[in-house]
Amino acid sequence: MRQLYLAATGQNRGKTTAALGLLDGFVGEGLHTAFMKPVGQRTVIEDGVPADEDAVLVRDVFGLPEPLIDMSPVHIPRGFTKAYIQGAVVDDLAGRIRDAHATFGGHDILLIEGTGHAGVGAVIGLSNAAVAALLEAPAVIVSEGGVGRPIDEIVLNASLFAAHGVEVAGAIVNKVDLDAQPSLPGILERGLGRHGIPLLGVLPVRPILSNPTLSMVLEGVGGETVHPGPDLARVIDDVAIGAMEPGHMLERIGPGTLVIVPGDREDAILSIATAHLVGPPRGATRADVAALGRPRPGAGEAHRAADRPAVGLILTGGYRPRDAVIDAVRRAEIFCTIVDADTYVVASEVHDLLVKTHPADRDKIALIKRLVAEFLDIDRILAVATAPDEVGQGMKAGR
Repeated sequence: MRQLYLAATGQNRGKTTAALGLLDGFVGEGLHTAFMKPVGQRTVIEDGVPADEDAVLVRDVFGLPEPLIDMSPVHIPRGFTKAYIQGAVVDDLAGRIRDAHATFGGHDILLIEGTGHAGVGAVIGLSNAAVAALLEAPAVIVSEGGVGRPIDEIVLNASLFAAHGVEVAGAIVNKVDLDAQPSLPGILERGLGRHGIPLLGVLPVRPILSNPTLSMVLEGVGGETVHPGPDLARVIDDVAIGAMEPGHMLERIGPGTLVIVPGDREDAILSIATAHLVGPPRGATRADVAALGRPRPGAGEAHRAADRPAVGLILTGGYRPRDAVIDAVRRAEIFCTIVDADTYVVASEVHDLLVKTHPADRDKIALIKRLVAEFLDIDRILAVATAPDEVGQGMKAGR
């Protein structure tokens, strides 16, 4: 059985995105394919057993028959690390991973997904580097777009894998703006090549894969939902702080922008609602909308969606606008929630939202499969997958 250990340089780098696409490619090659996430940090209860949510996702997307207890043998719930350090955890965690791994021996290829960067899990003796060594699997490291940052991060993580005797078979760089920087793949390939790390491919940036939906925002920031809007599954394109004069603000936001604004800035809130209901007059700029006093009768659906600024509002500081303003927001069908936290805190929370793929995200999963099929060479990645004894031979040969 050939195998690969899919690692990352940190959280939210696109490791699960790569895993879904690679598995689809392996299945498309007619290979008897299996998936394993040895150590999980985000645990759900599925079919009455605990399992990492990525294992559940992969099982549901590809209809894999293996038991979740084998696909996801070790979990790190809240308080587990403290209990481990204090000696309260007596289970043989490494043995549990070895036993689960042994059940996949009849497959053609096993994709093993790590958790976070190479050192995550070291606190319980199961860092990604240690687990890859335990399972004798070569590592492929996923990072995200840029030049210096991904190369620095990949080299840093590769050093820990090397210290554990794990072969780093290559790297994948995600969220690359190929339209703005078409030469970047070549630069990354040369930069990584200086450190003996092959670039196995890049994946282009796509907002739907990295930006949260309105429902994710609502779950992340909480608060009082003033209006859910027409579609909580809508992916936001951008985030803006509504701290400037309304006319200037309207010039800088688009129809997919989530605006974070103090709840007492009624001028800004009302300007956005009015623009939704009326739209700019013929020949006017968005700045002119700020001067509009009230909606034009019958004009609510007459203007193009592109002229409607902002997909949603987060009203901060616990300030609730007057009922007339709230009514305008509801009539404009804009997502809106009121939170107690101040604007900076909320902006930080939205920025740090961990965007995960769920089995119900069919369009997102379909896009992931298409992107990987188009931009990654599955045969090349299969070529670096090795059986356990081959890994040891490759390290001895200085591969």
